Amino acid sequence: MKIPRVVSIAVCVLVFFGRVFALGAEAAKVVPDKIRLLVVTGGHEFEKEPFFKLFGINRDIAFGNDRDIECQAVEHPHAHARLKADAAKQYDVLVLYDMWQPITEEAKADLVQRLKEGMGLVVLHHAIANYQDWPEYRKIVGARYYLEKTVVDAVEKPRSAWKHDMHFKIHVADTSHPVTRGVKDFEMHDETYKWFDVAEDSHVLLTTDEPESNKTIAWTRTYEAARVVYFQSGHDHFAYENPNYQRLVRQAIRWTARRD
Repeated sequence: MKIPRVVSIAVCVLVFFGRVFALGAEAAKVVPDKIRLLVVTGGHEFEKEPFFKLFGINRDIAFGNDRDIECQAVEHPHAHARLKADAAKQYDVLVLYDMWQPITEEAKADLVQRLKEGMGLVVLHHAIANYQDWPEYRKIVGARYYLEKTVVDAVEKPRSAWKHDMHFKIHVADTSHPVTRGVKDFEMHDETYKWFDVAEDSHVLLTTDEPESNKTIAWTRTYEAARVVYFQSGHDHFAYENPNYQRLVRQAIRWTARRD
């Protein structure tokens, strides 16, 4: 039976647009949404201009040119409000660069709940010393930094130490992890920390033999449904502008967001 020409053309048009829509849907699956980042500061001075440039807040992003990360920043005492359920829906990853102590029971519950829901967490530099009176924070981060001499399980712990303007070598302990992928041993000019405790169940990423520093200086872990990364480095522009540091932080964000 001969098919009328008008019907034949109509079928061809439908097939063409069907393929276009299918390709569009397939492309939508391949191209993920941007990673939405909340950067928390407050309680510690830092070089704001180069730090925020690292995250591309109101300026070109330092992580790369694909622009798959978009950031917002908040400073204490306003940060905890962003962890409420409705407000936190707009973020995939939380980056802590604060050094803050006051936290209400409500704010504690909000943070834990966001992590139970799978929000990623990247903790940088002095944020290791947050919330000294909240034991759960140490479980979240996987470390305990001591702002004063403390007795833990009948063992006296000295006050943790820091030292400015150190130039030291960093060893990549796990070259196969997504956070360290493509990074080789490198040198860093930064502040060092020592005499802090690291949880044994943390996965070590970076180490150093610098005697003014703890040996383990970066690690990953999981807390509830959240992926967590900590970097000791990140004091000032020497760190922010180090290409290896930029790559590590960016890859940590992607890993905690479950994009790698």
